[in-house]
Amino acid sequence: MKISTFVHMKRFLFIILAISLCHTSMMAQAKKREFRGAWIQAVNGQWTGVGRDQMQRTLTYQLDELQKDGVNAIFFQVRPECDALYQSSIEPWSRFLTAQQGLAPRPYWDPLQWMIEQCHKRGMELHAWINPYRAKTKTTNELAQNHVAVRHPERVFSYDGQFILNPALPENRELICHVCGDIMRRYDIDGLHYDDYFYPYPVAGQPIPDQNDFARNPRGFKNIGDWRRDNVNLFVKQLHDTVRAVKPWVKVGVSPFGIYRNMRSSEIGSNTNGLQNYDDLYADILLWVDKGWVDYCVPQIYWEIGNKAADYETLIKWWNQYCSKRPLFIGEDVERTVKFADKNNPQSHQMNAKYNLHAQLPNVQGTVLWYAKAAVDNVGNYGTMLRQVYWKTPALQPLMPWIDKKAPKKVKGLKMVDFGKGPMLMWQAPKGKTWKDKAERYVVYRFPKGVRVDLNDASRIVAITSETFYELPTATKDKTTWAVTSLDRVSNESKAKKKKY
Repeated sequence: MKISTFVHMKRFLFIILAISLCHTSMMAQAKKREFRGAWIQAVNGQWTGVGRDQMQRTLTYQLDELQKDGVNAIFFQVRPECDALYQSSIEPWSRFLTAQQGLAPRPYWDPLQWMIEQCHKRGMELHAWINPYRAKTKTTNELAQNHVAVRHPERVFSYDGQFILNPALPENRELICHVCGDIMRRYDIDGLHYDDYFYPYPVAGQPIPDQNDFARNPRGFKNIGDWRRDNVNLFVKQLHDTVRAVKPWVKVGVSPFGIYRNMRSSEIGSNTNGLQNYDDLYADILLWVDKGWVDYCVPQIYWEIGNKAADYETLIKWWNQYCSKRPLFIGEDVERTVKFADKNNPQSHQMNAKYNLHAQLPNVQGTVLWYAKAAVDNVGNYGTMLRQVYWKTPALQPLMPWIDKKAPKKVKGLKMVDFGKGPMLMWQAPKGKTWKDKAERYVVYRFPKGVRVDLNDASRIVAITSETFYELPTATKDKTTWAVTSLDRVSNESKAKKKKY
């Protein structure tokens, strides 16, 4: 090799290394605001008949591990099939809790209330996850006497072994909104979340049995597809309006199937070839986002980079382009991510490549993990990478100024105390009369000696807590500046109170 060639090669390798380090630095850079969610489902049967103590032990362990991973929001499934994993006078107890629909847990407890308390204690949001239209899953064989399909069989239709609340009927929209209103009035939830089950996933040779409904009341629509979409649109808007009337700070979110439309169906469709929200599930997600009927959107982009029918990179860029009027969080399949190799680095799975795409796309403001247990089990080292790299420091929730944009007042009386067990920061909540100005959580920042106090530096966040105290590490007496801010219901942040120690 000639010397000149060798020199050029060294320069080339240096540039490649610099680019690589730049990308790594970008990925490791702390984000101050980022939604970091995880789904905890019931419909897979993981809680069926296990009893209160075992379920609480398992959930406690999962929440502890997810907190270490940096998760700041939990989607807890509370209504899988017009039933309840909480105390309800409207719908029966879920068989996914007690193994028999309508049977209360023994010893008695309320999983939703318990989860709210546990999540808030860890600085996490709790979003109550409902399935709006599904009234019976394939594996359910017996319904309780107070179940809607038993009391009003005319309001459901059977499809592929399931019962579906007929979306054409106004009384079904009323029921769902009544249930959600009841949850909000009685429970301190932070969000109301529904997933991709609208009209049922199509099965070949099984038409949806709603032709008579369409013929009886087409409402001016000539196409049954447009009529079905309007049925769902009416529900989505009504639910949004219900939430705003009952508890305006509760966030409404949807996690649709990962493909809106394929390019062959629409000029704005993605370059994919799969089932479509708009055409097959009759869910016009972009309309809901553009109208402001949802506060966030979590498309389930569960495929791998390079999938021939539904390429992950194609889809995340599509959603980033077309779904930007509300915060966009990406539904990630943990197990599938670690199953497939990075096409540019075959020795690694696709987690880094996917999170690199997240960092590059300006409208992607968070991630929701499918599913929580996979991250807790650390499959493919996924959980370790979250806590050591991607979600190493705590993050505040993305702002939602259409709900509220005014920050609360500063904390009061910030002081350093020591009751013999080590130093502790203590403060008092600021005054607030309504949900818009009351403090719900607090952010604690640490700025070592010589580091300028800058609340935009997310790497300095050490805790987000609902408590009015923070126990300091014992070996920090080095003129460290501590700063505390207050957060309201939708994470507007106050100015800081500061204290040196």
